[in-house]
Amino acid sequence: MAQNKKMVEAITSRDDDFAKWYTDIVKKAELCDYSGVKGCMIFRPYGYAIWENIQKDLDRRFKETGHENVYMPMLIPESLLQKEKDHVEGFAPEVAWVTQGGSEKLTERLCVRPTSEVLFCEHYKNVINSYRDLPKLYNQWCSVMRWEKTTRPFLRTSEFLWQEGHTMHETAEEAREETLRMLKVYEDFYRETLAIPAVVGKKTRKETFAGAEATYTIEPMMHNGVALQGGTSHYFGDGFAKAFDIKFTGRDNTLQYPHQTSWGVSTRMIGAIIMVHGDDDGLVLPPKISPIQVAVIPVAQHKAGVLEKAAELKERLSKEFRVKLDDSDNSPGWKFSQYEMKGVPVRVEIGPKDIEKNQCVIVRRDNREKQFVSLDNIEEAVRTALQAVHDGMYQKALENMREKTHTAVTFEEFVDIAQNKPGFIKAMWCGDVACEDKIKDVTGGVKSRCIPFEEEHISDVCVCCGRPAKHQVFWGKQY
Repeated sequence: MAQNKKMVEAITSRDDDFAKWYTDIVKKAELCDYSGVKGCMIFRPYGYAIWENIQKDLDRRFKETGHENVYMPMLIPESLLQKEKDHVEGFAPEVAWVTQGGSEKLTERLCVRPTSEVLFCEHYKNVINSYRDLPKLYNQWCSVMRWEKTTRPFLRTSEFLWQEGHTMHETAEEAREETLRMLKVYEDFYRETLAIPAVVGKKTRKETFAGAEATYTIEPMMHNGVALQGGTSHYFGDGFAKAFDIKFTGRDNTLQYPHQTSWGVSTRMIGAIIMVHGDDDGLVLPPKISPIQVAVIPVAQHKAGVLEKAAELKERLSKEFRVKLDDSDNSPGWKFSQYEMKGVPVRVEIGPKDIEKNQCVIVRRDNREKQFVSLDNIEEAVRTALQAVHDGMYQKALENMREKTHTAVTFEEFVDIAQNKPGFIKAMWCGDVACEDKIKDVTGGVKSRCIPFEEEHISDVCVCCGRPAKHQVFWGKQY
């Protein structure tokens, strides 16, 4: 048990130093490692397996809604990037440039893609001719590069993995419907797969994506009350189409511009999983994306029949679940601690006395609840336990979000909450960017998260300036 104690002590307490706790888990759970390039990280097998499971689930959802996967080049000619003025200005500080190929200086700089709108537009110009070619529902899984000054594994890295959907539509109405439909896909995924609740709504004009007419967002709250922009969906209108001269012959035989959307989520979701669900013993992984859903631990495995029974259990459960049998010579206590560190949702323990009683012990990672179950219906018991883990994780995160969501009517009240109570603040807003800027400056970083789809009427006036209010806004600090 000394080994067990040492492993747990290696994690800084979440309440003592949240940032250090996060880094400890990333390293101790073997999710990633640092590389020789600042801001770029190495995905270790366990961390990449989580991403693969996320990707598989989302890819299924995208294809069920009619989307196809494509792949665009990594490099963008500077002249192509310059075609959409607002877009390039928004990304200019983060762009990495290639200026030399081999021993020769390039005649034109190439941008390492920070996002791929312009590449898709260049392609769409060549393949869209008639309304019969629409809609184009494309998605890309790739990495992008944004030269970040301050980096943190998964949350903000110079290179990260993501998916980016880029679609073209015959009408503005269809494109707007697509924008909201894909936001709903993200919302359902967060709830059904990641067990994470979130605030969902529209970004203010100041926070709208560069080049977009409207940006919609999903904003989960981390355990410490800080927001994380979990995914965005953008309506571009026909701005990019005009910039790139993308036209199609409409049903009335006139030339028209298509309407465009873009939407994406990234590997920062893994950071969200850590910070929403993790505890002082390590990861707590949602069952649907956990690389190992069930860890089978033989107890007193040196005794006759124990390893054989454990292997039998593993074989049975593997037909339905992702199962790991740990038959190493480490102590059971060390193994318990190890799989808790890795966030495995369910642990199955089997020893000589259990075999005599035709039973095993099931332990849930989220609340450590133990249950003795008959080996005759072990599959059903594990299935039920995994669902209970998911439901318990979601409910716990939802309660945390509710407890850390506050309401402010006056500016003094707003500032007091911002300085003393972590979390979201619900307050009214006049619509003026100057009030957004003032709130951020006075509170040390509190920004508008989104205007929720279902707004509450908290008061008639803006919390900042006292003028008539136009919207209720969720405010908060962000990663």
